[in-house]
Amino acid sequence: MANRSNKCFSFFAPLDLEFSPELRVINYFSDCISFNICIKDKDNISYTHQLDEMVLKSSSSLLVAIIASDVSIKNNVATSITYIYIYNKPLIKTIHHVVLITSTEAELFAIRCSINQAINLNDIAKIIVITDSIHTARKIFDSSAYPYQIQSAAILSELHNFFNHHENNTIEF
Repeated sequence: MANRSNKCFSFFAPLDLEFSPELRVINYFSDCISFNICIKDKDNISYTHQLDEMVLKSSSSLLVAIIASDVSIKNNVATSITYIYIYNKPLIKTIHHVVLITSTEAELFAIRCSINQAINLNDIAKIIVITDSIHTARKIFDSSAYPYQIQSAAILSELHNFFNHHENNTIEF
């Protein structure tokens, strides 16, 4: 009787494939995922130029959703602001306030909400996520067990559906 409660169920095993869709996403859709690291210089001129070039190149396509997200924490209250831009459509702005949360959790939540909104818009083939927290975005695809794995699993489940919808769908961070 006591051993029955010690059984490990696949739902709670962090490395089980059922719980970790990131293993399938990163393996099957590796061509669809890219990270563009903008190198910051002393005056941020190069960084700003790289960002401007990327946005201008992508902003005139109806198939591209450009997401800009930022999170700040003040007095234990996290404020997440996300903008989603799609050519010839109204700008979407989302603000969330959460208490007692880490900045990593808040960043993952902001990325998750914005990806979810972009995916649910019709005919989006490419999502560009602009964030100042690239290390957090990379955690989404980390298959090791860590405290934010549930948020990552939710994001990757949405991305899995997005990539399965059409073979040319992509996401850039």
